[in-house]
Amino acid sequence: MEQRVRPGTARWRIATSLGRRIHPAQAVALGFGAAIAVGTMLLMLPISKVGPGGASFVEALFTATSAVCVTGLTVVDTVTYWTPFGQVAILLMIQLGGLGIMIFAALIGLVLARRLSVRSRLNTAAEAKAVGIDDVRGLVRGIVLTSLVIEACVFVLLTPRFLLGYGYDLGAAAWHGLFHAVSAFNNAGFALYSDNLMGFVADPFICLPLCAAIILGGLGFPVLFQLRKEFRRPLHWSMNTKIVLWASVVLLILGTVYITVLEWNNPRTFGPLDPWARVLAGFFHSVQTRTAGFNSVDIGAMHDETWLGMDVLMFIGGGPAGTAGGIKVTTFAVLFFIMMTELRGEGAVNIFGKRLSRAVHRQAITVVLIAVAAVVAGAGLLMLLTGEALDRAIFESISAFATVGLSTGITSNLPETAEVVLIVLMFLGRLGPLTLGSAIALRERRILYELPKERPAIG
Repeated sequence: MEQRVRPGTARWRIATSLGRRIHPAQAVALGFGAAIAVGTMLLMLPISKVGPGGASFVEALFTATSAVCVTGLTVVDTVTYWTPFGQVAILLMIQLGGLGIMIFAALIGLVLARRLSVRSRLNTAAEAKAVGIDDVRGLVRGIVLTSLVIEACVFVLLTPRFLLGYGYDLGAAAWHGLFHAVSAFNNAGFALYSDNLMGFVADPFICLPLCAAIILGGLGFPVLFQLRKEFRRPLHWSMNTKIVLWASVVLLILGTVYITVLEWNNPRTFGPLDPWARVLAGFFHSVQTRTAGFNSVDIGAMHDETWLGMDVLMFIGGGPAGTAGGIKVTTFAVLFFIMMTELRGEGAVNIFGKRLSRAVHRQAITVVLIAVAAVVAGAGLLMLLTGEALDRAIFESISAFATVGLSTGITSNLPETAEVVLIVLMFLGRLGPLTLGSAIALRERRILYELPKERPAIG
């Protein structure tokens, strides 16, 4: 029987000190880097590319980073540039990136050795944002099982539609159903069509199952686990679950209304569609800003005002410890409640009958400031390197950092230097500013003293 090491005990402190040579955050960053490196080498093989020769280093690196970081931005056409071998490699990278490198490594450890080392538990808990390492074994099994069940359900819904509705043979229908089910749940946005999913803009039997998978993946595994156990007892839900659910519902509704209204009469997007199809397209693209990246109309033909709203939704992203990106809805909600508390002149930040830890204040502010700095720096570099306008550069920068994958159409035409900028943004966005910052730091410092307080003028 596996022995558990409880946080705070002597064994925990000893095990933690033994594992300090590689901080868990560093292990996560190195794991993602290694997966991207292996994926790049696979995509550079001649067998991965259609036609003679292999893909260039930057093309392979960009695609591997986009797949492992479950972004969906592409510099080449997935269906015409990559062979079936290359597409399978991309699919495996999407699944690996969605599950998480440390979680996948822990799964291998469970399968082969039926046990996990303390360091493996620490690394897995760090990536899954678990509170402790008591039940990491059950956590890993739960994450993998949840992912496979949801992907299987979407696969079962999509395959008959491709088979009966579009005349695919059974093999092609099953492959398209599997690829898009995995891509959707992992919020990747890769599609096996040159125009992404524009051919299915008015098909609810394709769009709605994909939306359901994207929403579930974007809620985060902690929320899914709690809903599975206590769905009928909302009073027992944690603050995290309540914030994620309420914020997700509000943002999905607001996004749907915003996009649908602005694009309703746009002759290049929603205008030619029937009214019900326009609503479907508006909802579909509101869901995509949860960091999925599929598109059923031409994003580049949308109004500038629509881009601005989508920028905000993409930047916020989905729930923590899931397959979504962005700063996360919890971070956005925390800052919102901090602002409301300050405006009301109250001392403590209270959310859903619970007091918010002050440490969370600092974490939320840090995440947002680093995210803003990364997005602004990325957009500035894109403008300098390509001469693109601010609206397109900022959209592309946010899409990369938030691991969304939506594009105004400039990604495939970027020079290699600009592609490297997006690669860095995707990597930073997938790991999260705090995780990457912790990975870069060589050690955690504990200050044993406090300086005198003083208040500067604010505002």
